[in-house]
Amino acid sequence: MVHNGAPPQEPRASTGRAGRRPVTTAAELERHALLIFEERGFDATTVDHIAAAAGIGRRTFFRYYASKNDVAWGEFDAHLDTMRAALAATPAEVPVLAALRRAILDFNTYPAAEADWHRRRMALILRTPALQAHSTLRYAAWRAVVADFVAARTGREPDALEPRAAAWAFLGVAVAGYEEWLARPGADLGPILDQALRLLTDGLAATL
Repeated sequence: MVHNGAPPQEPRASTGRAGRRPVTTAAELERHALLIFEERGFDATTVDHIAAAAGIGRRTFFRYYASKNDVAWGEFDAHLDTMRAALAATPAEVPVLAALRRAILDFNTYPAAEADWHRRRMALILRTPALQAHSTLRYAAWRAVVADFVAARTGREPDALEPRAAAWAFLGVAVAGYEEWLARPGADLGPILDQALRLLTDGLAATL
């Protein structure tokens, strides 16, 4: 449930060459990593493999990301901050469920040129067992943003049942939407995710 900005020139999945232009952005490094993960497998890939493919040193890699697990998620934290700010800025007259649906769709919107990279990333995140423990931390941060918003708008504490249940429910349907998208090569994510979210919001409307 992440998205990225405009893509740089597509990297090549090689092991580094003398005179090769090194990566200059986190997005470029992410793309090199995704290609190496596909080539070698996530478990067999090391930070050194990624750094070599990107034409940088190991120390430079860690200036961008703390681990290869973090590369898979890209700039998730920055996008999550944007989502939190967007929810906080939502006018009070916008219903809570409509606000969440819009914010989650925006959070998962990306340029058309990014579709292939986004599909690669989400396939890796959702289908790599070794990433699941790390993903749990990311999902918890995402749910906290949703729960905090629901709590603020409904006069409840963030750890009350309703905000927590809503956060888990929105995460669940979002993941279901992504699974459906990955199973349908060539499909657009937006309509699928919107349909999944509407299944939830229509059902929750009477409760919240």
